[in-house]
Amino acid sequence: MVNEVNRGNNAKVDYTSNQQSSKKVDAEQKATQTAVQQTQSNKATSDAVTLTPQAQQLKELQKKVENSSGFDQQKVQKVKKAISEGHYQVDVDKLADKIASHEIDLFGR
Repeated sequence: MVNEVNRGNNAKVDYTSNQQSSKKVDAEQKATQTAVQQTQSNKATSDAVTLTPQAQQLKELQKKVENSSGFDQQKVQKVKKAISEGHYQVDVDKLADKIASHEIDLFGR
């Protein structure tokens, strides 16, 4: 070990070559990092999303639902007018069937 410390110039040469190797490795690492960053930035600019026809149809239906009031305003006005004029006739058998059907749906048989 003492011999290695006292070698003088040889130790300096080894140290210098180690520094050069270290610089070379650092340069290679930087080049690799730069290449990775460029690849990532290229990917970010080339990504694209496309919706399936079903997804597009769902999106359109969702917009329609959001813009709708939830009921047919013209039909409501027509029924109101018929009631106020005394022309609206209630089909009691049809009404009873609808009520029974609704209760079966809610509570089962």
